[in-house]
Amino acid sequence: MPKDLPLNSLGFAKPPADTRVVVAMSGGVDSSVVAAKLAEEGYDVVGVTLQLYDHGAALAKKGACCAGQDIHDARRVAEEMGFPHYVLDYENTFREAVIDEFADAYLGGATPVPCIRCNERVKFKDLLETAKDLDADCMATGHYIQRKDGAAGPELHCAADANRDQSYFLFSTTPEQLDYLRFPLGHLPSKDATRELAAKYGLAVADKPDSQDICFVPNGNYASVIEKLRPGAADPGDIVDMEGNVLGQHRGVIHYTIGQRRGLGIGGLEDPLYVVKLDPDTRHVVVGPKEALSTRTIPVREINWLGDEPFTSRKEWHLKVKVRSTRPPREAIIRPISETEAEVELVVPEEGVSPGQACVFYAPEDSRIFGGGWIYKK
Repeated sequence: MPKDLPLNSLGFAKPPADTRVVVAMSGGVDSSVVAAKLAEEGYDVVGVTLQLYDHGAALAKKGACCAGQDIHDARRVAEEMGFPHYVLDYENTFREAVIDEFADAYLGGATPVPCIRCNERVKFKDLLETAKDLDADCMATGHYIQRKDGAAGPELHCAADANRDQSYFLFSTTPEQLDYLRFPLGHLPSKDATRELAAKYGLAVADKPDSQDICFVPNGNYASVIEKLRPGAADPGDIVDMEGNVLGQHRGVIHYTIGQRRGLGIGGLEDPLYVVKLDPDTRHVVVGPKEALSTRTIPVREINWLGDEPFTSRKEWHLKVKVRSTRPPREAIIRPISETEAEVELVVPEEGVSPGQACVFYAPEDSRIFGGGWIYKK
């Protein structure tokens, strides 16, 4: 292939027709638009949908990804645009890599984020290997995030539309994975622009509502899922204050989250109380004043570093961090302990920092993501 060919829109020096791209298709509008867009541009597109759990039970459930209806929708887009589509059964992988850990983390008093683990352990690991087995040049997804070429290689950047940005859920993407991945929607100004493209390509999913729930948690009811996976997990226990005094009873640790105020059933107190700790071993829900939720120092492990220099090359990094997906990045000092562990000091304390959530690192001045890690209990 001549070296002087211009780069195509996916960054390869060859015609689109000679560039094979596997598109991860959930059946939603985002990944459908990616597949249709690349097919229209003349790429050799192969659509792949993962069956992640028993979709028979979820067939009629709206707003969950990869259920039976979603597989049908993905297949229909492939037929409309004229490219091959495969459904891969990843139920066992998904249960072992995502669902079981979700249940155990929740029972351990943490607040897990299974969508990150799914990207890390299923979509960007097993599916990415499948794409390579299919001799694809790259794999594309419908995530709202940007991949930019930097001086030291590909960099991960926030989406152009801050309201759609999914960087919090993709911090664990490794440099090797980033080299192979493409995110064709990351530069779009809004979700409306995506739907306009869907309408332009005549896709039946153009008006399909966004997925809201975690795919295997119907209607956001975490507790019912945990009870099925771990019988006995909803055993009742005591609600105690920070000194250990019993204030009331609860109906199972799994029904509570750090920072929760409503629904504690211990009215009649002068000042509002919040859940500050969950202790599954003693079956205690520990409550305290709002100030007790404030955290300045956060232990973080399993760090995935996306900086140009080694993580341990500095004693401290002055970056911004996000400790929940719904919060803006805040200034912090990150002190490496090893290549995968650090202590994060928040310049301004935050409330409701919970083990099991991610702590994602951002550049102080621009849109670059420097990776991140998992918050844990010391």
